[in-house]
Amino acid sequence: MENILTVKELGKSFKETRILQNISFEVRKGEIMAILGPNGAGKSTTIRNIMGIMYPDEGSIVFHNHVENEIPRNKIGYLPEERGLYKNVKVMDMILYLAELKDYPIKKAKERALAYLAKFGLEGKDRVSVEELSKGMGQKVQFIASIIHEPELLILDEPFSGLDPVSQELFKKEIRELANNGTAILLSSHQMNVVEELCDRLFMIHRGQKVIYGTMENVKNQYANFKCTIKGRNDLALLEKLSNVQRVEQTEDISILYLTQDVIVPVWLRQLPENLHIQELSIDRISLHEIFIDVATDQHILDEGGAVHA
Repeated sequence: MENILTVKELGKSFKETRILQNISFEVRKGEIMAILGPNGAGKSTTIRNIMGIMYPDEGSIVFHNHVENEIPRNKIGYLPEERGLYKNVKVMDMILYLAELKDYPIKKAKERALAYLAKFGLEGKDRVSVEELSKGMGQKVQFIASIIHEPELLILDEPFSGLDPVSQELFKKEIRELANNGTAILLSSHQMNVVEELCDRLFMIHRGQKVIYGTMENVKNQYANFKCTIKGRNDLALLEKLSNVQRVEQTEDISILYLTQDVIVPVWLRQLPENLHIQELSIDRISLHEIFIDVATDQHILDEGGAVHA
């Protein structure tokens, strides 16, 4: 699959503080790539370097075959975390102004804008001032403005902020449709359930360095061990003695058993003692949310081989 964006060995410091160190990843045509990390990890600095808002001290950013100052910004769409629409400007005028900045044909931009406004439930809002819109409506307008010029690379920073569940589903559907049509998408979000559902690959950064990078499937297979949830009152000491159990979390009549990476689930289930009190039992892998929390709070440490240990 063609690489649209290649970030290689990116480094950035502010005075004596190292913000980014050896950051490398690619965003491919037609994929949704998540860039994740806790606040202060370096995500926004990475995005600002890609957008040319600032420049790295080391490394390179390549868009197709263009580097840094040569990157055609009119081929990139950007939805920033801090929204920036002019409040006293009409919605359509705002969208067309931003399309013009990207050298996009105004007539075509207007046609696309009207179609997107209708798709997002904003039909008839084209002559309304931005300040008259709700937060969610404003978010939809800014999203439209970020894609109005048909960018090859779309960078979305917290795109679901301020959206109700219905609007979130609408955004997810549109983002996936854009990717299916060939747009390369780099998405930053703290909503791990949405990332897990939507993204093809992820790059997780912590303290300015890469900690996890790969396809969603590979990341879950490599880092997300199985966990067994048992409903029923059971003695904690008994559960902790079971084979392949790393740790147990227990609240009232719910016990969550975190299993080792080498567990063979069918065999393990057959070995459970008969005196366990089981009203309900389920086994699944730990979620991306749990992986994120473990990394962000330093509960896991990566060794040289890339494995994660509790």
